[in-house]
Amino acid sequence: MPSLTLELDNRDEIAEVLDSGRWIVACLCAAWCGTCTSYRTAFDTLAERQPDIAFLWIDIEDQADVVGDLDVENFPTLLVQRGDTVAFFGTMLPEAALAQRMVLSLIEQSDEELARLAHSSQERQQWQRDCNLLRLLKNAQA
Repeated sequence: MPSLTLELDNRDEIAEVLDSGRWIVACLCAAWCGTCTSYRTAFDTLAERQPDIAFLWIDIEDQADVVGDLDVENFPTLLVQRGDTVAFFGTMLPEAALAQRMVLSLIEQSDEELARLAHSSQERQQWQRDCNLLRLLKNAQA
């Protein structure tokens, strides 16, 4: 299954995936970005290889009410989250193999390891406050 694209009409579905505790890998990009356009095929391929993980494509301009306050410095930016825990937020080289290795290393973490990792640095603690996609979706829908 290729990645989902966050739209106005599927936000509840995405929130349900996050509420379920399933892993989600969100790629934050922009339609005008040539790197993003090229990366989309690789991202969809990753989604097909990992059907147990929800892959989500987010256009930061189309979905500005959800992600507008996130500090997206470059493209592509990945946000990896399970439930209420943000495991990663940052720019990623547009190489599918690199993203796959990073995602696989995160999903191997136990709940305890993931919780420890989420609070292991000031930056990661900030991710929990500012980059939590579940909270961002709920705030946009309120």
